[in-house]
Amino acid sequence: MKIIIFLLLTLVFASCQNEHNPRFTNSLKSETSPYLLQHAENPVNWKAWNTKTLSLSKTQNKLMIISVGYSACHWCHVMEEESFMDTLVAKLMNENFINIKVDREERPDVDEVYMNALQLMTGEGGWPMNIIALPDGRPIWGGTYLEKDKWLDVVRQISALYTEDPDSFYDYADKLEKGVKAIDLVASNEDSPVFKTQFLTNAVNEWSQAFDTVHGGVIADEKFMMPNNYHFLLRYAHQTKDKKLMDFIDLTLQKIAYGGVFDHVEGGFSRYSTDSEWHIPHFEKMLYDNGLLVSLYSDAYLVTKKEFYKDVVVKTLEFIKNEMTSTEGGFYSSIDASSKDYQGHFEEGSYYTWEEEELKTLFEQDFDLFSQFYNINELGYWKNGKYVLIRSKGLRDFAEQHKLSYHEMRQKLMDWHSILLGSRRKRDKPRVDDKILIAWNSIMMKAYLDAYRVLGKNHYLKAAKKNASFIQEKMLRKDGGLYRNYKDGLSSINAYLEDYAFTIDAFLTMYETTLDDKWLFTAKELTTYTFQHFFNKDNALFYSTSNLDEALFSRPVNYRDNVMPSGNSVMAKNIFKLSQHFENDYDEIPKKMLNNIKSEIMHHVPSYSNWLGLMLNYTYPFYEVVIVGEDARTTLKQLNTVYKPNKIIAGSVFENDLTLLKSRYVDGETYIYVCTNQVCKHPTNSVYEALALIKD
Repeated sequence: MKIIIFLLLTLVFASCQNEHNPRFTNSLKSETSPYLLQHAENPVNWKAWNTKTLSLSKTQNKLMIISVGYSACHWCHVMEEESFMDTLVAKLMNENFINIKVDREERPDVDEVYMNALQLMTGEGGWPMNIIALPDGRPIWGGTYLEKDKWLDVVRQISALYTEDPDSFYDYADKLEKGVKAIDLVASNEDSPVFKTQFLTNAVNEWSQAFDTVHGGVIADEKFMMPNNYHFLLRYAHQTKDKKLMDFIDLTLQKIAYGGVFDHVEGGFSRYSTDSEWHIPHFEKMLYDNGLLVSLYSDAYLVTKKEFYKDVVVKTLEFIKNEMTSTEGGFYSSIDASSKDYQGHFEEGSYYTWEEEELKTLFEQDFDLFSQFYNINELGYWKNGKYVLIRSKGLRDFAEQHKLSYHEMRQKLMDWHSILLGSRRKRDKPRVDDKILIAWNSIMMKAYLDAYRVLGKNHYLKAAKKNASFIQEKMLRKDGGLYRNYKDGLSSINAYLEDYAFTIDAFLTMYETTLDDKWLFTAKELTTYTFQHFFNKDNALFYSTSNLDEALFSRPVNYRDNVMPSGNSVMAKNIFKLSQHFENDYDEIPKKMLNNIKSEIMHHVPSYSNWLGLMLNYTYPFYEVVIVGEDARTTLKQLNTVYKPNKIIAGSVFENDLTLLKSRYVDGETYIYVCTNQVCKHPTNSVYEALALIKD
């Protein structure tokens, strides 16, 4: 009897504990996102963003705290440690709010609409993004990182005000909702689409006023690499023979890769520089940054033939292979900025930085030379006795200055990196966000294809093909749609516009690289699906979210290019290419899209760099290059040794009925046709002659 009473009392006590234990209803343990799982042990009653959670807020008539971040976000971790792990903060949040954690990388739609609201409310944005919203999801307050006391003040004050005067919040939400919807409102331009070279000239001239001609990039206290911007400028400078602009691009790419934002030991780029000189990085590494930069540096090498740019590509892809690739062929999302130091505390940059005494021990007699090459001095000093490796000279110049041959210096550099890597491996590694996102994977797939096109390394093509097969097998649904995410064998989120846009782009590139038309047809099928579920006929643009998704308080339309080009600008380029390959109703769509965006461009030119790349197709010569015959793939490799960005490729090693290939196969011969608007010049079997026909 005593045992039964004891057990009953234990159960009652446990029930009471659960009732008051703020950890009991944190439901993130069942999620797959590494970012959400990082918060699964918080005393805050976090819930994931889903229909059930949103209906709970309405049922209980409670305000929502929507906290958006991502796994590699340093300040997200700081706010978690200071506030979300604090029981006092958790008690206040749990009693007064429905608390929702969102991984912005899994849910870019949620991130986008609330980021638009945050920027309207405060004039700035960032992560962690903390939004307080009404039970219907409309925002009434927003902020980024706040110290614990300030966060407590916000939570207390808004909770009290909502109890006293909820109507004032609803009035404010009505006005803010209108403002957010206006951000993405693009009217149809009824004027005929006319694109002139002078428009591009004016845009680049306007943009150039902000160029940092000393350190590269644009003038700013912090600098993001913005690879798409420099990819456009590289092409524009090449086609217009603008040496001054080409020199500026070369300066920018050199400064970025010399700086601390590039990992000189293992390869790969950090997300951005915390200073104006590319010296001190914010140490997180994102997959999309590295994919876009590999593509950029591949083309930069093709233009300049600078060995250093080739080294950057090779080293970065080696890093991706070693640290960010799954056994199935997918690519992981990011690597954290922080890791445990020797005392077991999480510290930003701990894995990547060096103390002077440590380096003296590693290099002994070579330390003076090493410290000059990598600036173990005031230039490379970060904080707390730590240094970041920064280059300021080219290898040949440095070798000559120190009376070494180029090959001697190159060998020294390889030996140094081997020693540094051995030392690093004794450290605690940063956490890896191992979820797989299809848009970012497609960016990296294209990077491997671009590197293969330029450098000809077969293992790059093999990695790209493996990733393409992975996407087809794991992330392509039976209804023809895509999943956004994949983790531990599971996919749970319907894909967004950017997922379709980048995947189509990668598959088109795969076709142009391999001449296997199954990738071309897959790209076409995905494009048809995108039109069915994302297209807005009123302005010829695509919504960010599918019509199959549950509606947010605003349906976002992402058309401004950022670090990643916008889904709409990528989609416009995709449709432009597909319209050359297939006879369909899409021919005029890219022109309409560009025409509707045109009036926006001069307001902030860098935010439309990918659109300007499309405009180049309409204002400067553009070609369809058709290669048909049994040696078509070998001929294509030879053609790719020269930078010719103003073309698409179509080809086959056998008879093919595609529009550009029909009736062009000749048994026993391989011919190259250079065409404009499907009107072709006389075929040639000379790569040299074909290249001469492709004018800039």
